[in-house]
Amino acid sequence: MEEYYKIAKAIEYIKANFKSQPSLDEIAAATNLSPFHFQRLFTEWAGVSPKKFLSFLTLEYAKTALKSGTLSDAAYNSGLSGTGRLHDLFVSIVGMTPGEYKNSGEGLIIYYSNNASIFGNYLIASTTKGICELLFYEEGNQNPLNELKILWTKAKLVEGSDENHEKVRAFFNNDFKDTDKIKLHLKGTEFQVKVWQALLKIPEGAMCSYNSIAQVINKPMASRAVGSAIGSNPIAFIIPCHRVIKSAGGIGEYRWGSIRKQALLGWEAARNCGDS
Repeated sequence: MEEYYKIAKAIEYIKANFKSQPSLDEIAAATNLSPFHFQRLFTEWAGVSPKKFLSFLTLEYAKTALKSGTLSDAAYNSGLSGTGRLHDLFVSIVGMTPGEYKNSGEGLIIYYSNNASIFGNYLIASTTKGICELLFYEEGNQNPLNELKILWTKAKLVEGSDENHEKVRAFFNNDFKDTDKIKLHLKGTEFQVKVWQALLKIPEGAMCSYNSIAQVINKPMASRAVGSAIGSNPIAFIIPCHRVIKSAGGIGEYRWGSIRKQALLGWEAARNCGDS
């Protein structure tokens, strides 16, 4: 989606030039848009002005978010409605058997489709049991099918969609009304699956640290291993690994790019702010 890439370029420019406090005209010029068009595009996308959006990406905001409560408290307090809804209410994880995990998809038929969202292009891949991959990719710079072939070397890949693809599209569009859950069929170790399940408990607009995830899964000394599991999360956005940041408040790494992580965090914070 072209709009997202203009937004991403603006976020990158603002972050790189934050100390000089660039004007609206300067930011718009960096995206090759007029100030009026840029302001309107950004506000329509984020729901808040560029200046307000940037406030959600500061170190001070991140530290405040981390101190706002424990992961379990945030999960219990978020309720069942509105933008604070929990992903784990709508997502069901089925781990692959040890045999399925080891044989790289031998005997599996995986259907895949390319899609666009307000966070850029993404590929969905699914088995008969659920979504097995959801990968963001950069338009013109990556071929997500090649990545899928590497991840599933022995599976039969078929272009097409199923009902879970449709549910994912609805989830991205904030139009998820189906009472059935999105089913995920995940290839990972028992430890990785535990970490991914813990990520589902982080409400939209909230952030937590790698250490807090380690505490939740009762592995308090395993922050490094938790970070590795988060980095290998196969399901972008729906398993919200973008909501995990460094204890000191730094954004941290993201499998699909730090700018996209900032866009996701800022967009979710704006939705929960309710103040443009």
